[in-house]
Amino acid sequence: MQAEQLRVLVTKIGFDGHDRGSRVVAAYLRDAGMEVIYTPPWQEVAAVVALAMQEDVDVIGISSLATDHLIIPELMDALREAGLGHVTVIVGGIVPETEIRTLSEAGVARVFGPGASREDIVEQVTALGSESRKSKLSSDEFAI
Repeated sequence: MQAEQLRVLVTKIGFDGHDRGSRVVAAYLRDAGMEVIYTPPWQEVAAVVALAMQEDVDVIGISSLATDHLIIPELMDALREAGLGHVTVIVGGIVPETEIRTLSEAGVARVFGPGASREDIVEQVTALGSESRKSKLSSDEFAI
């Protein structure tokens, strides 16, 4: 376990209101010792960016069961514009294989599909969140 808890924002953007999966994943991460900031569904990109900045998160997890994952490239641009390019973004849910490449090219670190195990999710979020934190700390050193 790290000296300081990883901070993970679990959210849904757009009009997708199916939140059972995001609630389950939020519980997995919380039970693994991470600090989880959970939002209700129907978040706007600007609200997610503002909350990520306010809460100083290491990872943003987006759940998608409809086509709202297609908004994620807009989120990635907004994060970079806000100086949050170090924050790792992951996606879980129903994402067609043909659209995973688009998300990866936009900067999404990992897409978890149906059947992803608790162990894999926790392991990957821990590793990606640790990398995100190191990236932020090293960029903070240069800002001083």
